[in-house]
Amino acid sequence: MVKGPGLYSDIGKKARDLLYRDYQADHKFTITTYSPTGVAITSSGTKKGEVFLADVNTQLKRNNITTDFKVDTYSNSTGSPKSTYWHTAILDFGSKPIKRLVCMFKYLFTTITVDEAAPGLKAILSFKVPDQNSGKLEVQYLHDYAGICASTGLTANPIVNFSGVVGTNIGAFGTDVSFDTKTGNFTKYNAGLSYSNADLIAALTLNNLVFYK
Repeated sequence: MVKGPGLYSDIGKKARDLLYRDYQADHKFTITTYSPTGVAITSSGTKKGEVFLADVNTQLKRNNITTDFKVDTYSNSTGSPKSTYWHTAILDFGSKPIKRLVCMFKYLFTTITVDEAAPGLKAILSFKVPDQNSGKLEVQYLHDYAGICASTGLTANPIVNFSGVVGTNIGAFGTDVSFDTKTGNFTKYNAGLSYSNADLIAALTLNNLVFYK
């Protein structure tokens, strides 16, 4: 087993992976190549009905610094398409028009990870171009009996997130909170506990807790 309780995001992760990870209803392929210098390039594509979505990931590693670049052609595709990023083309073949969405704009996602900046400490800087408000700085600290993660958006009035877990690799309890510096209110308050041994893995989480004064 892994030493220490891990981070709050690890509570219930194995159960979520069992239910959702790698289950794909669409046609998808992934190709990964590696260079002798340690550069990894991953290309993937997904066919959703009549629309083909693709992205390319490039990873560079040097000592304890890892830099990931991702060119994404389907950003914001889960919500209503925005005219800024999407172009709608209607192809009319007889009595059955075919409507397709074609991506017109690509985001460049960049993540820089510094492992072991200090013993047990990891720092992660992420942002996407050209979104100037997407910058995020995250710091993680792992101990034999605790796991702490703090992150903040790199904006004038960021949302600050903090999570902490105490315990061991057998049993742990933790909380996860978010604070909006603009409104001065907590926007998220979660709690969870986990238990695991050789024969059993169990987790309980309480999300969006509300406290009344």
